[in-house]
This record gives sequence, C-alpha cells and structure tokens, in this order.
Amino acid sequence: MSSYASSRTFPGADFDDVLARTRTALLAEGFGVPTEMDTQAIFKAKLGKDSERRVILGACLPGVAFEALAMEPEVAVLLPCNVVVRRLPLEVEVTAVDPRALFTLTERLDPAQAAEVQAKLQAALERI
Repeated sequence: MSSYASSRTFPGADFDDVLARTRTALLAEGFGVPTEMDTQAIFKAKLGKDSERRVILGACLPGVAFEALAMEPEVAVLLPCNVVVRRLPLEVEVTAVDPRALFTLTERLDPAQAAEVQAKLQAALERI
C-alpha cells in the first residue's frame, strides 16, 4: 500500500454490504459523509465508458475540520478525507487516505490533528 493511504480487503464480499458497513463505521467514529461519488455511474453517464464499481466517500470529522479551517482557511481544498470502496475481481477493497500525508502540504496545522483523524479512520477500517 502507498505511503498516503491504508486499506482493508474483504474476499468474496458483497459490494453494497461493504459500502453500507463502511458508512456505518465512519459514523460510529464521529465522521460525517457530506460527499459521495459513484465513479462507475459518472463515467458511464458522461463518457459512455464502463469501469469497475467504485464509490468515493468524503469523510469529515467536524471538530478537526473546524479547527483546521480556522487556522488555515486554504486547507479547505484538502477536505474531506476520501475513503474509497472498490470492487476488485475477487474482493471488495476499502482504502482511506492518510491525513498525515495531506497535512504535510499545509503551513500552520498541528500534526496532532492529522494523527487524530488518522486514528479514527483506522478505527473505522477495523470496524467494517
């Protein structure tokens, strides 16, 4: 796995079940999911192309986002943290961005904030 994300796989799992469990796990860790992008549907509708099933959930930990935006308003371009549910041939994969990697792009944010979000994202992955 990359240095900017962590993932978990679910062999033989149903995509819709893993997607629902991912949403539930994020909510249980205090995240909101204000954005959702179904790339398969978008590519089909806009490009007429078939692609693997993938949904990108934009996960936001409101308290940390509020503090981060107060300290560095430009950080809005890095929000929310993406969590991807993707259908692979024999499994469903859930991948979450590592916010610590995103925070290296900022100037004034406290790395402890990124660590807090990362811990909660990791906990959500483990809950699925």
